[in-house]
Amino acid sequence: MMVGYFMRRMTASWQNKALRQRSSFTTMAHNSILKDNHGCQILMSPPLVSLDSPDVWAPNNDTYFQFPSNRNFSNEQAAAVINGQLMADEIRSKIACEVRRMEDSIGNVPGLAVIMVGERRDSQTYVRNKILACEEVGMVSTVTALPNDCTEDELLNAVASFNVDPSFHGILVQLPLPQHLDVRKISDVLSLEKDVDGFHPINIGNIAMRGREPLFISCTPKGCIELLIRSGIEMMGKKAVVIGRSNIVGLPASLLLQRHHATVSVVHAFTENPEHITREADILITAVGMPNLVRGNWVKPGAVVIDVGTNPIEDASCECGYRLLGDVCYEEAARVASAITPVPGGIGPMTIAMLLCNTLGAAKRAYNFI
Repeated sequence: MMVGYFMRRMTASWQNKALRQRSSFTTMAHNSILKDNHGCQILMSPPLVSLDSPDVWAPNNDTYFQFPSNRNFSNEQAAAVINGQLMADEIRSKIACEVRRMEDSIGNVPGLAVIMVGERRDSQTYVRNKILACEEVGMVSTVTALPNDCTEDELLNAVASFNVDPSFHGILVQLPLPQHLDVRKISDVLSLEKDVDGFHPINIGNIAMRGREPLFISCTPKGCIELLIRSGIEMMGKKAVVIGRSNIVGLPASLLLQRHHATVSVVHAFTENPEHITREADILITAVGMPNLVRGNWVKPGAVVIDVGTNPIEDASCECGYRLLGDVCYEEAARVASAITPVPGGIGPMTIAMLLCNTLGAAKRAYNFI
């Protein structure tokens, strides 16, 4: 019999903090409330932005989770490992062929401009991997490095300069940014035709609306869907749960799953008893940035688990000074799921492959190259 249950993740103090943050959002949005000529509020519904309290996840430090003692794991079938690296390599090979065809035909190749603020080690690694990937497929790339204390205007000017540079067809601002910089302003300024990260509000909106096609789909969610398709995993009619609702991964992933006719639930930091919901999922995608949040008893037997989490954990034994852990406790989930992505080697390589794909698409449109 399973021993113990997970400790409650949302403490009273954390909830009070979230409520205080929500109050500040409400104050900022007050001026956007529709009123009549007497100054009376017409609708009772508040502005949506006033509801946008940030999701703050508490670590899952439960030490009581155990599988039944009578289970013999040596005789159990472990989950199939979904090799994102292998799939990404195949996609990148095809992109490289198309870049060569473009260069032979019109003498131009796709270009990607990357803007990085600060000196986060994990961001430096991610950027380096993207630049190397561009080189491998024959694309041009450049990195603009700004100091951690750069002003918002300096960042916006860097974006604006690449907006009008015809040699660069994609612009990527490496996230996360320092707190004093507003990601929304960056998304608004960045050219829609060069938004290869897929974060522009119009691109996100076109994912949400049936009958619409975005110019670009966010790279990580797009990689998740591509990975499921290439693995032969059916989405239509299946129950899918996305843990996390960020604009970068959780939101677009849930929208994409709906477009693929899955029945989608979203779990966030305010969800009560999230494990009860995740245990119903045929497909479980997690992207919250909390190491080992998802334990074995969150997973439905036979489910497919896609772990988007890439959480750098300091480790002096590693050459780069840290190692990556996912949001899922891999050892536990692999005993329950039918298939699972590793970290690293799962969604990470697919994300970069989708970035290259988006950049190629942007260049094709710019040059009207078929």
